[in-house]
Amino acid sequence: MTLGIDPLLMVVLALVFGLSIGYLLRYFLVKKQAENAEVKAKEIIFKAKDQALKILEEAKNDERLRQGQFLKFENILSKKEKELEEEKKRLSSDFDNVRNKEKEIGDLRIELSDSIESQKKELERIGGVKKEEAKALLLKQIENESKDEIYQKIKKLGNEGNQEIENKARELLISVVQRFAHSQIAEVTTTAVSLPSDEIKGKIIGKEGRNIKAIERLTGVDIIIDETPEALLISGFDPIRRQIAKLTIERLIADGRIHPARIEETVELAKDELEKKIKETGENAIYETGVGPFDPKLVYLLGRLAFRTSFSQNVLQHSIEMAHIAGMLAQELKADVAVAKSAALLHDIGKAVDHEVQGTHVEIGRRILEKFGVDKKVITAMESHHEDYPYASLEARIVQAADAISAARPGARRETVEFYLKRLEDLERIASSFEGVEKSYAVQAGRELRVFVTPTRIDDLGAIKLAREIVKKIENEMKYPGEIKVNVIRETRAIEYAR
Repeated sequence: MTLGIDPLLMVVLALVFGLSIGYLLRYFLVKKQAENAEVKAKEIIFKAKDQALKILEEAKNDERLRQGQFLKFENILSKKEKELEEEKKRLSSDFDNVRNKEKEIGDLRIELSDSIESQKKELERIGGVKKEEAKALLLKQIENESKDEIYQKIKKLGNEGNQEIENKARELLISVVQRFAHSQIAEVTTTAVSLPSDEIKGKIIGKEGRNIKAIERLTGVDIIIDETPEALLISGFDPIRRQIAKLTIERLIADGRIHPARIEETVELAKDELEKKIKETGENAIYETGVGPFDPKLVYLLGRLAFRTSFSQNVLQHSIEMAHIAGMLAQELKADVAVAKSAALLHDIGKAVDHEVQGTHVEIGRRILEKFGVDKKVITAMESHHEDYPYASLEARIVQAADAISAARPGARRETVEFYLKRLEDLERIASSFEGVEKSYAVQAGRELRVFVTPTRIDDLGAIKLAREIVKKIENEMKYPGEIKVNVIRETRAIEYAR
């Protein structure tokens, strides 16, 4: 028996079945897409929250920095207000002295008038003398009084002239100093580096301290890691070395790979970056003072002054400040403004290389300026600022005055720190004076001298002998507290490549 099924019914059933299957497939597909979209949405929200936290942390750090800057400027303003108040008191005292002098002069005039009247009365009393004798006596008395009065007037005019000259000079200096207010922060011998977390301290130290020792050896600084949260200190008297160490550590933290080989590569990258920064700093100094143009190599040497200090005063900032002061003095005295500003800006250029070249920084600077073809007038004006050469122009005296004004401001310099830095420089100079010494670093606040030698020129016995000779020379040439450890390091590397 066969079933009689209508073909149309079969088509309808097949269509219904197909639609059902399609609906189910679409339902599961849409559900899967919704789940994927939900996962992506959660990821986006998570990333957004993480980014928001980073932005918030940066904002907090920026706020802390701005608060510190605000407090610093507030202290500066407070000091300036105090100085103005003291100047006001001094001027008030001077005014009182002038009024007292005027009163004394008035009293003397009254006394002189009374004396003349008494003389007239005395002449009238002795009227029995002859007319000619009385006349002669009166003329002689008047002559004596006139001589004394003329002498007093000449003396008074001389004093007033000297006082007027002194007042004019004081007014000129006050005008210049008030027109140029430049903030000055004493340089220190440490640099702080912020860390993203305390865990990174362990990476920087490395296994058995090999990472931190590699950084100290390659940069010539001391790295101080203490209980300060999320920070470490770089200690060293040379600002260039401290900056190289700071850039190296910041690059290593950003990269995440911290090991001796990577540290060597990063130190070289940091040196290249610092070279560019030095050039930009020199160009900015030229732009700020409005002098030049100068040879690019001279501009580079000028930029190096940003990493030198003199009595804890940044040499480049001191030179820029001098350029502005010299320019204003030259304007007031009708001198050559361009020559005065250029000479003031370049007056300490010798300090950029005085640790590498023999001679005083004035003589070294003179040779540098002559080498780069700087105007002879500028050289003449700068070479007299320490009176090593006679003053040959008005601009030379202006440069010397600007140097004195900049250096004499309260708080501009700290001599004790400068002497400490000088001792560290002398230690390195003594070590570098021996044959075979590649480089030397004074560390541990001058209590240790690390000397790196060329292994092909100094053997192990030679290293021992060199250490003794350096110690002997330090004892003969220097005065220092305590003891100094001389550490001669001889390192040999053998490198091959497997291909």
